[in-house]
Amino acid sequence: MSIAESIAPHLPYLRRYARSLTGSQHSGDNYVAAVLEALIADSSSFDRTLSPRAALYRAFTKVWNSVPVNQERDEQAASEKSLPERRLESITPLPRQAFLLVSVEGFTTAEAAQILDCTPAHITELLQMAGSEIAEQLSADVLIIEDEPLIAMDLEALVVDIGHRVQGVARTHKEAVAEVAKKAPSLVLADIHLADGSSGLEAVNEILETISVPVIFITSFPERLLTGTKPEPVFLITKPFEPAVVKAMISQSLFFGLRSTKSGQRAA
Repeated sequence: MSIAESIAPHLPYLRRYARSLTGSQHSGDNYVAAVLEALIADSSSFDRTLSPRAALYRAFTKVWNSVPVNQERDEQAASEKSLPERRLESITPLPRQAFLLVSVEGFTTAEAAQILDCTPAHITELLQMAGSEIAEQLSADVLIIEDEPLIAMDLEALVVDIGHRVQGVARTHKEAVAEVAKKAPSLVLADIHLADGSSGLEAVNEILETISVPVIFITSFPERLLTGTKPEPVFLITKPFEPAVVKAMISQSLFFGLRSTKSGQRAA
């Protein structure tokens, strides 16, 4: 099997990782494009002793770590930087990479060690560092848009468990918009398909007409939103989800302080 064939199924998830790492769809996609160019120029950078997915992420890591600014804290005055840039400084690069690889991308500690070219023990240390640094964030008000009661309860428990507050739970497009009209949330967790047949995407798009807020989408079919041809969510959770993934995504979205734009998409 060619390299192109072996990595094709994993590219949407590498793009998700790149965006979470950089805090930008544009920047993340540029890094992924650079990785593909590097593999075309020199196929030896693809480690065939690893699984195709791990080899792809390892190749990405080499490109990412080859840019000095990604490994250093910028000493530029804080007043001259955006909120995402200031928050990026608050978590050191390697702990952030380890955190995303294990908590969001689902790699084992051993696989993350292969990707970052270090020992499993070092990965454990990096994860502890990341957890400590992320925990320093301020608590937030979270709006949950979810029509399944059990899933909504699970999400509520996860939000509270990591020190945030649940502002409300909406089951429909109309309820979601009404909740935001009462009070603007700090973060939105939005399912794609809602109880009355309405769309969580449409609800979010209407909400974003009036406020700027980070959004995490939840769907059973992430590949329908990670097509590479339309504006895409930066933060995306796949159902059925792992609690650690939800916690990681919440921390990451608040960490970057992203302000979502209208997705312009509708899941099939």
